[in-house]
Amino acid sequence: MRIVSLIASSTEIVCALGMEEFLVGRSHECDYPPSVQGLPVCTAPKFRTAATSSEIDRQVKEILEQALSVYRVDSKLLESLQPTHIVTQTQCEVCAVSLRDVEEAVGTFLGSRPEIVSLQPNALADVWTDIRRVAEALGVSPQGHELIARLQARMTTIEQRAQSLPRRRSVACIEWIDPLMASGNWMPELVKMAGGHNLFGDAGRHAPRLEWIEVLAANPEVILILPCGFDIARTRQELPLLTRKSGWANLRAVQEGRVYLLDGNQYFNRPGPRLVESLEILAEIIHPEVFSFGHQETGWQRLEAND
Repeated sequence: MRIVSLIASSTEIVCALGMEEFLVGRSHECDYPPSVQGLPVCTAPKFRTAATSSEIDRQVKEILEQALSVYRVDSKLLESLQPTHIVTQTQCEVCAVSLRDVEEAVGTFLGSRPEIVSLQPNALADVWTDIRRVAEALGVSPQGHELIARLQARMTTIEQRAQSLPRRRSVACIEWIDPLMASGNWMPELVKMAGGHNLFGDAGRHAPRLEWIEVLAANPEVILILPCGFDIARTRQELPLLTRKSGWANLRAVQEGRVYLLDGNQYFNRPGPRLVESLEILAEIIHPEVFSFGHQETGWQRLEAND
């Protein structure tokens, strides 16, 4: 068996299933576990990832308006790796290499025809379905069921404890800064499980545009900033676009010191096994008086008044 994973989350799923030894290729975003970083890289973005939030948004929209893919797939490298399985996704053309990209690349193959496993995680339940789908395709269904059971058990423990708390803090999740967007998909579910009241975005739906006046009107108790694909350091570079907005200093979360920078790239934007750690992060941020999992500084940082 020879597996090429073209999504960071599916690489983590393959490894969590105990199948890392069969990985022969990865995407440019696959970096966890660290041991996969030595694998051949089969994809690359067509936009400048170091650009500002607004510039990235503009570049991506221009590419998509031309009915083009946001990513390049190295079809020659892909063919040389002779994969028996290729894992990709149909969930978001912006987040990762799409099924269309892979089908076009595989269409150039003259020899073997690998099995394409396409994932579509729109909500938390879909993540469990995708883990089962990968496990079945790789012939390790029992490991898939065991993995899901372990992950769900950890999440249930947190959820049950959070539900017993007397109050739920209102939470605004910012998934993109310029233009302003709220978190969708599985994030509203995770916020609820962690004992928070999610203000913007709906479970199972893509991140919606958000008007600043809506944030001011809602006046959240907690603000979580976790731009898609950005780590904490990258997010910090973009912060002035948010903190200089009119009325920022008057928000309740700002005045009470409940604004947090989260590593969206490593955790929340990857619908795989580490959504459990993502829930842990949310729980210890929203209810620090109850939860402590040790993710501070690595998974999240508090925005200090002098930042």
